[in-house]
Amino acid sequence: MDLTKEVSKAVIQASTTYPKNRLTTFKKAIKNETNDNAKWALKIMMKNEEIAKNKKLPMCDDTGIPHIFIEQGKNSPISIEILNEIQLGIAEGLKKLPGRPMAVKGQDIERIEQSQGLYDSPSMVKSAPILLDKSHNENTKIHILLLGGGPEIRAKTYRVFHKHSYEEVLNFAIDWLKSSLPMLGCTPSIPCIGIGRTHFEASSLMIKSMIYGNLSNQSNLEQLISNEINKTNIGPMGLGGDTTVLGSFIQIGNQRASGVRIVSIRPSCFVEPRVATITLKK
Repeated sequence: MDLTKEVSKAVIQASTTYPKNRLTTFKKAIKNETNDNAKWALKIMMKNEEIAKNKKLPMCDDTGIPHIFIEQGKNSPISIEILNEIQLGIAEGLKKLPGRPMAVKGQDIERIEQSQGLYDSPSMVKSAPILLDKSHNENTKIHILLLGGGPEIRAKTYRVFHKHSYEEVLNFAIDWLKSSLPMLGCTPSIPCIGIGRTHFEASSLMIKSMIYGNLSNQSNLEQLISNEINKTNIGPMGLGGDTTVLGSFIQIGNQRASGVRIVSIRPSCFVEPRVATITLKK
């Protein structure tokens, strides 16, 4: 396998296509939507994906920051060569897509201030630090996510006093989403939630929820979150209606013996999660 080439293709796939379960959910939402403006917006969103897929163009102008999550298979070591090929593939994929030039020039302070401007090439947009976890399968999987700025601006990682009630924790997430989604703009959302012991762990679990989440197979907790948020009448693009979220993704990890749970909440926009997966077979 030419891993660099496969990673490049995965970057393009993630940016230009919806997974099948999302297309099915969009069609169901259009059928059940009672607001004519909302129904029109949902149809436009599906048309956007069709054009992007056929012409290999990004579904959104904000082409996102690459994030990599590796599930290491049994007896499948991850070498520095593999990590280098992944980075080369991301650069190649962003160049071919093309991604939006978003990489900021300069040293630490200059990058914060954006005083030296931007690199012209989208290939200069480097990935976030790689997450690695063991897999129960023989094969290693490389998951590539593209995370846009809008949901990041509206995201939150915070401590919640659980009061021995899961509802206390979930209600915090639901209330936060109800207040942030009107400002997101690009609804319907797919809220992604991770609950863990530390801010790092909660954020990592939130990333996992984006990778493993399936709109065609929603847990009771995911359905509860979606049902509550869809009562808000925010609707697609804030136009009102029954479809403020298409579904929800949640991952709950190990918990500390304390009164606090750390909750990471990301209100993904309607093109997200943008994810593609490569399997390295033994």
